Amino acid sequence: MTPFENPVLDTIIKEMPEIVELNKGMREILLANLAMLGEIPAPTFNEENRIRLLLDRFTELGLSKTTIDEVGNGVAVIEGSGGEKNIMLVAHADTIVPETVNHTYTINPEEVVGPGVGDNSLGVAVLATLPYILEKMDYKPVNNITLLAGTRSLGRGNLEGLRFFLENSKLPVSYGVCVEGVRLGRLSHKGIGMLRGDITCRIPEQYDWSRFGSSSAILTLNEVINKINDIRLPKRPKSSVIMGSIEGGNSYNTITTYARLKFEIRSESAELTREIADRIEEITTEVTSGHSEDVELDIFARREPGGIPFSHPLVRSTRRIIESLGVEPRLAPSTSELAAFIDKGIPAVTLGITDGVRAGDQQESIQIEPIYKGLAQLIATIKAIDGGVCE
Repeated sequence: MTPFENPVLDTIIKEMPEIVELNKGMREILLANLAMLGEIPAPTFNEENRIRLLLDRFTELGLSKTTIDEVGNGVAVIEGSGGEKNIMLVAHADTIVPETVNHTYTINPEEVVGPGVGDNSLGVAVLATLPYILEKMDYKPVNNITLLAGTRSLGRGNLEGLRFFLENSKLPVSYGVCVEGVRLGRLSHKGIGMLRGDITCRIPEQYDWSRFGSSSAILTLNEVINKINDIRLPKRPKSSVIMGSIEGGNSYNTITTYARLKFEIRSESAELTREIADRIEEITTEVTSGHSEDVELDIFARREPGGIPFSHPLVRSTRRIIESLGVEPRLAPSTSELAAFIDKGIPAVTLGITDGVRAGDQQESIQIEPIYKGLAQLIATIKAIDGGVCE
């Protein structure tokens, strides 16, 4: 038997076509869960209404130990028949979409359109639907399966919900699977080093507006951006500075007194991540010293690189499962919930459920047909872990 052969995994893979067909029969239930959950606004730190509905769905399915913990996580347990392991499936419940946006979803024959549908309303809907599918399969796990809708994950949340659970739960987690709405084939087993922050520029109230050609927070922030672009980044280890958003100003004829840059540093090296951050701090100090404006740097989220190797049985098994569906695995490092498992030394992967477009847009959309394979890969991964394949 070669390292890639395993009788238990072979049996699971043979069942995949049947599981895909079963999932197709779950279409209406899944889409109903998606619409109900996704149409409830859940910006970071304000996920409670979405979590409450999810807990109602868990209770209706007869799950035990359903609870909302101190930081608002929604938790339920599918109890095993006596195994000692605890398999955790986590999907972040929050989205980047403000409460003021219309959250109405449009369900077409081939796609679902709506803000946050792929990131990550679908992930939460999968948690709500999975117990029903496992019941229809008459699958009774040996080990406990914990379902967690994590709060405070995005932006300034910095994975607080999942980190809190892993730190305080009385159920030791043996394996983790992070469920993301998009995209199918995604298989992340390593986390990349990351620092996320804001650079804000403010013109003080005492600024002398009588000066001709008065300054602007936008111009000063532009100087900061130009200097950041001049930072020389090595090809190895791979590193980048992502400037994700710039905001400031109100009108054509008004001098801007406030501007903000949202940025993220990513690197395969923790040391290089910190070095780039130090350089950006020097830049903000340098620009402040040469202007009347106040330039401030605020780092509020961090990730350490790490994860499990490509040869780990969890990665190897999941890769075979994805390939058996005729999908090409997309192995790329992640800054998702995977980082919280990495910090605790827990073997974990991140999986995507379907394909989508216009991520982050109010007209974000996901395809329905690939979901059936996405669910099948998730169920097969659970069965592989539960069957001892990934040890």
